[in-house]
Amino acid sequence: MFGRPTQLLSEDRTLTGRDQALFDLPAKHRVLGTPLLASPEDGTAPEGTEVAYFGLGCFWGAEEIFWQTPGVYTTAVGYQGGTTANPTYDEVCSGQTNHTEAVRVVFDPAVVSYGELVKKFFEVHDPTQGMRQGNDVGTQYRSALYHVSDSQRETAEELTKVYGDEIAKRGYGEITTEIREVPTFYAAEPEHQQYLDRVPNGYRCHANTGIPFPA
Repeated sequence: MFGRPTQLLSEDRTLTGRDQALFDLPAKHRVLGTPLLASPEDGTAPEGTEVAYFGLGCFWGAEEIFWQTPGVYTTAVGYQGGTTANPTYDEVCSGQTNHTEAVRVVFDPAVVSYGELVKKFFEVHDPTQGMRQGNDVGTQYRSALYHVSDSQRETAEELTKVYGDEIAKRGYGEITTEIREVPTFYAAEPEHQQYLDRVPNGYRCHANTGIPFPA
């Protein structure tokens, strides 16, 4: 896991990618039974649901946390924040795409708010580690909040400050979470979708601070 790049590359040094993915995705979520890439915009997700994107280290364990959250309609893992179109897992792992591993979450805000998801996000990983999570080192493991609206941006920025102030009291450094408008989400290969449902004893990286979000 060590030896991977810990700095983003200039765009002219990243891989070009391709016009379309090299694989087909399953239609449904293995656990929830809902459309894998459901969207409220095209009617494949219920009216009133919203979409959020999170990067918090290895996406296997991260996705499991979100699909277990009441109010979440569907989840999917993928690559986001870089420049390479339709990358493969190996390409992302090489550090030559500038993507981070991300989880796409469709949720019902009447059951769980975006703010509550962001609070969970901060509690289940360490947002101060830069280009790593625990022993997972590389640009693909950086922390990220990609907002789809001004409302999400404001919430992400506000809660980042609140949690940053809290963990600073406990001796932690500054939060390094990347907060930006949502970039293109490229779904990961089928074998990575709901990985821990197929491999219950599979790898989970939860290098969190152990500090709960303040009330």
